[in-house]
Amino acid sequence: MTESNRSTQLSGNDHFGCEEEKRIAASNRLSELRLILLGWRWPGKSLTGNTIIGREEFRLERAAEFSVKRDVERYGRKLTLVDTPGWFSAQTTPAAYQQEMARSVGMCPPGPHAFLLVVPVGMFTETDRVRIEENLVLFGDAVWKHTIVVFTWAEALKNMPIDRYIRRQGSALQWVLDKCKMRYHVVNNDAFGDNTQVPQLIEKLEKMVAEEGGHFIPMTEEEKAQDQVIAKATDENSNPKEVKEKRELGARPKQNCSFSSMHSVSVESQHSLMEGLSD
Repeated sequence: MTESNRSTQLSGNDHFGCEEEKRIAASNRLSELRLILLGWRWPGKSLTGNTIIGREEFRLERAAEFSVKRDVERYGRKLTLVDTPGWFSAQTTPAAYQQEMARSVGMCPPGPHAFLLVVPVGMFTETDRVRIEENLVLFGDAVWKHTIVVFTWAEALKNMPIDRYIRRQGSALQWVLDKCKMRYHVVNNDAFGDNTQVPQLIEKLEKMVAEEGGHFIPMTEEEKAQDQVIAKATDENSNPKEVKEKRELGARPKQNCSFSSMHSVSVESQHSLMEGLSD
């Protein structure tokens, strides 16, 4: 085979691959996408919501204490976004904030298609991992199947590939990505008018919905209470396996809700974005 023929064949294969990707994307297309934004108080969660919407709908000048819903028409779809109260890096999330996060699911019935876990590019620590775990547990273990990590402040990466950044952050960030089946997307919030990064995110979201068989189904009140029994027993150094067996045998859960409580909230210091990125 001549070099010219080989190049033609490769070009044809590339064309076939592109057409196949377009066909799959078209088959996954949804007329509506319901999304919930989760993440830290600062920075980038609400800004990422505005980037997806294409204009400023979520206020940035002060920290939100309530979940806020916005409906827009964009890219030929109805987009529903719910922005939730951000959590803190160095302290447990207040009960009122967690209740607002849990309420967000009911704001986009019959359930969100995806949770966008917004993670700013920078030093990712074990404490950050723990904060993510303690807040996503509010939605039950099934939440991870419908969660995609959205790395924001991508401009901080400069010329560093995202996979290299992920490797450098170590096991804490890898744990989060493994829970999400390695689903992630990178957003540059400086490129507000970029006409490619949001459509690419939407395509990934629609593919995830297709793979998981539809939208997230909220837990029933009984399921929530059962999960709280398991969490409490684990905290008290009980054997999680024994607790799970009790749940499967129909052990009745306690009815009281046990969110972590705090009476005062201190303003957290600015989260470092650039640490750990330098060569």
